[in-house]
Amino acid sequence: MFEVGQRDEIKRSYTVTDMADFAALAGPKSVAPETVPGPLIGGLFSYLLGVKLPGRGTNYLKQSLEFLMPAPVGEELTASVTITRLRPEKHLVDLETVCETANGTRICQGRALVYVEDVGKG
Repeated sequence: MFEVGQRDEIKRSYTVTDMADFAALAGPKSVAPETVPGPLIGGLFSYLLGVKLPGRGTNYLKQSLEFLMPAPVGEELTASVTITRLRPEKHLVDLETVCETANGTRICQGRALVYVEDVGKG
């Protein structure tokens, strides 16, 4: 059963090699070598929502991200999603999304709205 306040997280660090691989796909001007690009951080939230919480069968409806500061390459990042509201009659789950550095500095925050066929089951 899903509950307001339920939370899941993933820890990940990105290397200089990861940045080179991303630049090869997105174009060299899209990457500053010392900072993790926003799409890679957004991908952490996508993973959490689709695999962990709410998990399999989740459909994105909306997401907003506010980047507060650059994410440093080589430092462990913790991305988390927390359920803030459940609307079972509409099959909707609202979540807070946060990404922090290893020392707890918030680098990104936002919201996600997802559709889950059976919000009553976790």
